[in-house]
Amino acid sequence: MEKTFTNRLSSIHLHYKIWMSDKDEKGILGDGKWQILKLIEEKGSIKAACDELGYTYRRTWGNLKKIEQFFGFPLLEKQRGGSDGGRTMLTPEGKKLVQAFDHFHAAVDSVIQEGFEKFIQDLE
Repeated sequence: MEKTFTNRLSSIHLHYKIWMSDKDEKGILGDGKWQILKLIEEKGSIKAACDELGYTYRRTWGNLKKIEQFFGFPLLEKQRGGSDGGRTMLTPEGKKLVQAFDHFHAAVDSVIQEGFEKFIQDLE
């Protein structure tokens, strides 16, 4: 292949998203919802997590309710707070869901990375 073409291979960056849907192709859980759940746990606030990711509170709340409805368990626990304010955290089931998606993502990431490396090698 042309030298300029092979020189450009090192500037290719892989991007992808993972999501799961129900039988009607309605999204259940994916990268965005996974990230918001992780940030809610980290920051203790839906609003703070939404602000960081640039998500609207209303849409996020609706998405969280859809996940809860699909799986049949609550994702969030709220603690009303005194002088420091309240805190929102994941339920044990919510934590388990996030952890399972963490493990799934790690497994998929390594397979996709290997495939991407093979793709680049095939072009060299």
